[in-house]
Amino acid sequence: MENILKVDKIEKYYGSRSSLTKAIDNLSFEVEKGEFLCLMGASGSGKTTLLNCIGAIDKVTSGQIYVGGLDITKLKGNELNKFRREELGFIFQDFNLLDTLTAYENIALALAIQNENVSVIEQKIKRVSEELDIKDILNKYPYQMSGGQKQRVASARAIITEPKLVLADEPTGALDSKSSKMLLEKFNYLESLGATILMVTHDAFTASYARRVIFIKDGKIFKEIHKGDYSRKEFFDKIIDVVTLLGGDLNDAL
Repeated sequence: MENILKVDKIEKYYGSRSSLTKAIDNLSFEVEKGEFLCLMGASGSGKTTLLNCIGAIDKVTSGQIYVGGLDITKLKGNELNKFRREELGFIFQDFNLLDTLTAYENIALALAIQNENVSVIEQKIKRVSEELDIKDILNKYPYQMSGGQKQRVASARAIITEPKLVLADEPTGALDSKSSKMLLEKFNYLESLGATILMVTHDAFTASYARRVIFIKDGKIFKEIHKGDYSRKEFFDKIIDVVTLLGGDLNDAL
């Protein structure tokens, strides 16, 4: 399988020379094309810093990050902006939809920035809205939508440009259990379409929908587990076993 993401011995420090904090400690892993990978860890474990480095929001102190074979740690200025615009999709906990635009316009904006043809935009939005069950709300504004609907619109916006990698930061954090389940089932559907998803979460139920879970502790990989042939319920139990092994570090994952 083709690797979409390769994180190679990265380190990230914060602070001054007299007071350094190591947020990421010599961390390496790879993600295959079409994989749904979850990062779990307690607050301060380094998982959000890691996601920010992969999303080119933050710079690594050392090491390399490759997305589609491109070393993004070397990108600057317009090249970096182009990479983030064209190769990454972002899904945030608080949706980040523009309140003055309809669902259709929020999704279309990502393509319009790339100067996509209007007819192509219409075709792509029609297809993705059917896939994510948001066809009936395309003309609604964010204030007229439920949390689950907003997050599915945000998901459509993230994948509409067919990015190499979709980064999801606590995507179910603001949703009730029913909306969370619906969104996660759509994530599995997106995975079946070939989307590559890297998700950060505290929640074991959310993580159980992924194909693989990497647990981060003190900026390092503590443990990695694969779903394989396990059912989602069996995989959830495996995740809980690791949470228990970590003791108090992941109490908020339950």
